Amino acid sequence: MVLKTTSSKIIGLILGFILFLLFICFSIVYGYTDTTWKMAYQSFTSFDGSNEHIIIQTVRLPRALIGAAIGASLGVSGALIQALTKNPLADPKILGINAGASFAIVAAVTFLSISSLDAFVWIAFLGAAVSGIIVFFLGTIGKEGLTPLKFTLAGAAVWALFSSFTQGLLVLNEKALEEVIFWLAGSISGRKMEYLYRVMPYLTAAWCASFVIARHINLLTMGEDVAKGLGQRTGVIKFITGLLIILLAGSSVAVAGPIGFIGIIVPHIARYIVGIDHRWLIPYCALIGGMLLNLADISARYVIMPQEVPVGVMTAIIGAPFFIYIARKGVFKK
Repeated sequence: MVLKTTSSKIIGLILGFILFLLFICFSIVYGYTDTTWKMAYQSFTSFDGSNEHIIIQTVRLPRALIGAAIGASLGVSGALIQALTKNPLADPKILGINAGASFAIVAAVTFLSISSLDAFVWIAFLGAAVSGIIVFFLGTIGKEGLTPLKFTLAGAAVWALFSSFTQGLLVLNEKALEEVIFWLAGSISGRKMEYLYRVMPYLTAAWCASFVIARHINLLTMGEDVAKGLGQRTGVIKFITGLLIILLAGSSVAVAGPIGFIGIIVPHIARYIVGIDHRWLIPYCALIGGMLLNLADISARYVIMPQEVPVGVMTAIIGAPFFIYIARKGVFKK
């Protein structure tokens, strides 16, 4: 079901935005503490300091907004990574971004005794950025410059390296494992709005820039020779795309930990709806990503009540069958 006309895509985008807002509202209303839509409305119009109103304002609202922003960022970064690497099963993990952020956190806990979630945000962002830069540098070595295969192989190598380092530190320091295990699983529970505020400028700039370069990415996906023949400076576009991926995925990992599968699933759903034009694909990925992560987070609240499952576990449960379906469908043959 591909929407073919511009008007149908605009209508779909409007409906998607309405659903996007609706899923944010669902995340605010539903959870272990029994609240209603009326309570949620009154908490904003006539706050009375009740337990329900406090939970809605200080726990549910930040969680819903963070879920929407992080999900949107992971969805867009997944579309950019799949376009850059020409790998339909690529996500931020393939650039070693998750592994770099995880290693930075574990190293900070092990060597610097840092245990603050507030500090984790910047440390993880730094680790994600460093790993992404290393992958980009390794991928550009050689006469042919940056190619999808070299990029993918460089990402796999960096991911393996940082993952090994992380596991080694965790084996040597059990205290570090206890402090970071929930973050390593990927979660938006307990995150404050301040965490999102710190990375929001990077996310906003990356969202806008992704939409601006969408038509250039369309040319790039047609093939290196075709893009160069049409006058595109492919090296510059690849560099900008790589930088946007680092900003989007790095900021997301910094706030919520290494949440997997969103970056793989969302672009395929969006392509099914609007096709391969990135001018439409990117905004659709943002909306679908935000909805999917909030849906996974809402589900995580009910699986083992009164406790919660980390949202990274829920996205894996949702994403693993989808991943297998895509692989079995033979997307690489296309």
